[in-house]
Amino acid sequence: MLDSLPSDRDAQSSAVSRDLDVLLLARASTLRSHPGQVAFPGGRVDPEDKDAVAAALREAVEETGLDADGIDVLGPLEPVPLTYSRHLVTPVLAWWRRTSAVGVVDEAESAAVFRAPVADLLNPANRGVTVLRRDGEEWRGPGFLVRDDSGEHLVWGFTAMLLDGIFDRLGWTEPWGEAQEFELPEG
Repeated sequence: MLDSLPSDRDAQSSAVSRDLDVLLLARASTLRSHPGQVAFPGGRVDPEDKDAVAAALREAVEETGLDADGIDVLGPLEPVPLTYSRHLVTPVLAWWRRTSAVGVVDEAESAAVFRAPVADLLNPANRGVTVLRRDGEEWRGPGFLVRDDSGEHLVWGFTAMLLDGIFDRLGWTEPWGEAQEFELPEG
């Protein structure tokens, strides 16, 4: 979910406006699937959902409390298969035409809900490479540090890969030199 909220970043040093941001949440650490990870609002398509877009809006309302009447859906992206969890995810891009308050609706699902300025995500000082070691293998991918009132969050995995891919396709990615590494706990 893209929206507007001021960034701490100097507008001259970024390809995007200071007031463009992304709606994210930190999943509750008690969840069985992807506990504690930063993610976009979303979830499974329920039988009453017309399609993936309807499911994405319903889930965003349920997880963040946003007002869906202020949302303009830009459309779904191509489904992305996730090998490890065996999910097929259909990302849905939306624009916040009229912002509304957001926050944790269900503490059993989310630990935090926050808006991350895109300029801060693009800032090379907040980017790095995540390193996950699991079952004797090593996985490396993009990572972003996000700071807000609830603390510091590391965006990694599917969410970071999707953001990184979108930023690259839009030509927004800023060059960054020596990559900092974010070590993830084995899991």
